[in-house]
Parts: sequence; C-alpha cells; structure tokens
Amino acid sequence: MVTGAGAGPRAGRVRGERARGPSAALDMALRRRPSLVLLLLLVRGCLIGAVNLKSSNRTPVVQEFESVELSCIITDSQTNDPRIEWKKIQDEQTTYVFFDNKIQGDLTDRAELLGKTSLKIWNVTRKDSALYRCEVVARNDRKEIDEIVIELTVQVKPVAPVCRVPRAVPVGKAATLSCQEGEGFPRPHYSWYRNDVPLPTDSRANPRFRNSSFVLNPETGTLVFSAVHKEDSGQYYCIASNDAGSARCEEQDMEVYDLNIGGIIGGVLVVLTVLALITGGICCAYRRGYFISHDRSGESYKNPGKPDGVNYIRTDEEGDFRHKSSFVI
Repeated sequence: MVTGAGAGPRAGRVRGERARGPSAALDMALRRRPSLVLLLLLVRGCLIGAVNLKSSNRTPVVQEFESVELSCIITDSQTNDPRIEWKKIQDEQTTYVFFDNKIQGDLTDRAELLGKTSLKIWNVTRKDSALYRCEVVARNDRKEIDEIVIELTVQVKPVAPVCRVPRAVPVGKAATLSCQEGEGFPRPHYSWYRNDVPLPTDSRANPRFRNSSFVLNPETGTLVFSAVHKEDSGQYYCIASNDAGSARCEEQDMEVYDLNIGGIIGGVLVVLTVLALITGGICCAYRRGYFISHDRSGESYKNPGKPDGVNYIRTDEEGDFRHKSSFVI
C-alpha cells in the first residue's frame, strides 16, 4: 500500500491527465510517437485522393411495371468530371446500360441518369432482374477506379392458375387435384379451398378434417387424397400467391359417390346373357341354312367340242345342232 508524500505527486499527475480528457492523452501519445503522426497523415492523404462509391440500397426490390432507382453515389473524389459507366450482368453475359454518356441496349427509352451517377429505370419488366455494376473512373485521383454492384429483383404477380379437379370419384378411391402457375416471380406458393374453407397441408394435423385423408404440397400445388370419403365432396379452388400478389382459379365440383357392387354384378350378368342369346341365334340360323346362297337360276351351257372338218348348223325346227357334212377323206 502506497502512502505518504511519495504517492501524492504521482496521483496528482494521474488525476490531471484524467481531467484533461481523451484528447489530451492522444496528444501526449502523438508527441511520444512521431511515427504514428506520419502514418495518420499518409492514410488521410490516401483517403482524400481516392474515388469512393456508395449506394443507399444495393438490393432493390420492385414490382413489374413500376419504376426503380439504382443508387450510386460518389463520396470522395478530386476529379470534377469522372467517367461513368453502367453495365448489366445477366446469364453470365455483360452488356452496356450507360456508356459514352448515353443509355444503351433495351433500356434506351426506359432509363436516365440521375445526378452524376445514379440510374433510374421506368416500367421495369421481369427481364430487368439482373446485377447492375456502376463503374467510375477519376483520372485525377490517387485511386482512379471504383465500382459497386447492385442486385435488382423484379417481382411478378401470378396469373390465374390452371386447376384440375376430378368430377366424380367412388368412395375409398384415391384422387389428385393439381394447381399450376408459370408466370409469377418469385415462384408462388399454393393453397387449396373447399367450400371457401382453407385446407391444411395435412388433414391429420387438424381435427376439423379428421374424416379426410389428404396431403397438400404448397410448393407444387398438388392435393392428394389417399382414399376419399363422402365428406370430401364439394367445390374446390386454388390460390397462387407470392410477394407481388395472388390469383385464383374457378371453382370446380368434385362428387364422391358410393360404388354399387350389386348393380355392377347384375349389369355384367345381363350383358353376358344378351351375348349368349345373340350367339345362340346366329348358330341356329346358320344350321337352318339362312346364311347359304340359293342363286341357282340357270345352268351354264358348254358347247361340245367338234372335230376338224365337221360343221354343225342349227335349224329353227330342231332348236339344236345337226350334222351337215361328213368327214372328208
């Protein structure tokens, strides 16, 4: 333990440094280490003589057919007229958007430069989703080039999905309902409704649907019944939704009916009986000769052969041929 007069002056110096605050302590440290002062001056000079960019939003998200600003701001530069370029990177291909002080490519009539460096796009479409690189070249700066990359996402509202619902399914049989939509971005999620009541992803997880046996996949839009019940009859429709909006298909009826086994067996027996009667009738008619041809109206007449040198003539009285001359020897 330090006591007495020896501790007094040292304690007074410590209290005096604390009283002067952090700035006094920093000045004292700088006086003790001149090399630190030189390093700070060099760093400050490099920062002042370098072009630097920033963006207020590097991941803008906008819905289709709206406008968006791609922010690119020069924070430090000694060059009064730097060169500005914007490039679009999509599907591993790079194309110019702003070059040689004018808009290029498919944005010619839909974009402009805001201020010195920011880019504004009107009426964006799904094809505008891409990476955009802002490049600035300042020839008078120690660091002449700087760039930032902005990722633009264009959301697309889903259109009415295509729904397929079986009209009639017998009790106990499997059934699959499908819902598909191919325009929305990001990819939509699907939900099914029966009689305006939303269906859970698994009927076993909800006591309200304990008499059903279905599983819903919200990613693919399929609603699969392992074995339908009478309670599954009703009007079904599907809704596809994403961050940009939602759309639904028209209601479609699905009827679940009882399968009449006795009626089916009776119908089969009736058909077999009719086929047996038809077969027996055909056989009976064939045996009685109804299918044999009776076209024997006359017999064909064949002229007998005549030897050489013999002539035959036919008289009206006889109605037949007779010998006219004998053989010539």
